[in-house]
Amino acid sequence: MTQADSKAYYNHFFQARLDDLHKEGRYRVFANIERIVGRYPKALFRGENGMEKEITVWCSNDYLGMGHHPDVIAAVCDTVKNNGAGAGGTRNISGTTNHHILLEKELADLHRKEAALLFSSGYVSNESALGTLAKLLPDCVIFSDEMNHASMIQGIRQSGCEKFIFRHNDVGHLRSLISSVERCRPKLIAFESVYSMDGDIAPIAEFCDIAEEFGAMTYLDEVHAVGMYGKRGGGIAEREGLMPRLDVIEGTLGKAFGLMGGYISGTQAVVDVVRSYAPGFIFTTALPPAVLSGALASVRHLKNNGTELRKKHQARAATLKRILTEAGLPVMPSATHIVPVMIGDPRLCKQASDKLLEQFDIYVQPINYPTVPRGTERLRLTPSPFHTDADMHALAAALQQVIPAQKPAKVKLRQVA
Repeated sequence: MTQADSKAYYNHFFQARLDDLHKEGRYRVFANIERIVGRYPKALFRGENGMEKEITVWCSNDYLGMGHHPDVIAAVCDTVKNNGAGAGGTRNISGTTNHHILLEKELADLHRKEAALLFSSGYVSNESALGTLAKLLPDCVIFSDEMNHASMIQGIRQSGCEKFIFRHNDVGHLRSLISSVERCRPKLIAFESVYSMDGDIAPIAEFCDIAEEFGAMTYLDEVHAVGMYGKRGGGIAEREGLMPRLDVIEGTLGKAFGLMGGYISGTQAVVDVVRSYAPGFIFTTALPPAVLSGALASVRHLKNNGTELRKKHQARAATLKRILTEAGLPVMPSATHIVPVMIGDPRLCKQASDKLLEQFDIYVQPINYPTVPRGTERLRLTPSPFHTDADMHALAAALQQVIPAQKPAKVKLRQVA
């Protein structure tokens, strides 16, 4: 085979895999969106041939609009002017700034832990922390909720440890699995607080009971809860008074806090061992000081002044659920701010999303496999405190026109690590 033949073969192979995605209706297309300060949740959509139009965004993870908050914007701009654009290196080599130190202290305080550690994203924090902690523990066994995020699953895989997958939020199944393992072996239970696709909440207290009974570590992912639940925005664990019972609490700066980055919090020893051993931390360029300064302003605001914003957010989510339900739309039950609308087919889900944007100036991204199991494709709505009743009624009317009349088949939700 000549070099030209080899290149053609490789290109043909990769193109065939892309064709598979197109056939299944799972090929993803980026929407060119420009957010506008002071207009959230409105944004500017840029299409082909120079087309521009204002749209309403219904799928942002900037749940509270903190990415547009004046204090956050001022902190980012001031830091860029005073400290430049980048950190200049990894945390170990010239990249640790006072902004890193201050934010880590603030995050540790948020979760009432001894220490915290910043990562470039929530994905990397889960992957690095879970992979490192479990790998360092001799003969460790991991127990993972079947609906855990892909980043947690990847970290568990990288640890190389024996693992058991328990049914989603099933306390009895977890107990049965952990009872089958020798008590002398180190154990780690990994789960989330708010599950972002269904909007349900883990039985954290019951999981902590099992961990304490069987001598297991607990690892809680709070990325879809930090900033939004609890008296100071510490998440579901704070709201339920459970933070002291959890060994590691992981969170993100990229959702309710409105910027980017991830972190873990825990004892000084746990945080320091991840800092010292995790390749995903050691070999990654540090987050820019401006991002951290903005995140610090956001965390402080939501800790000290976020109660009313959180209440308004929950009220808006409840109103949207009511309006969509009254409109006869297939809204999945949700105990949180996540509002899933079930479609059940990848092609129909993509078609509904396209029509909403093209015909109604409404943007909500289709959620297909592998983000959710096949047959449970959906539109995942994330109302903010700034979506109005008029926005919600317009959304309901548009959904009635774009969602197929047939009801999707009920499929058992399951994700296997």
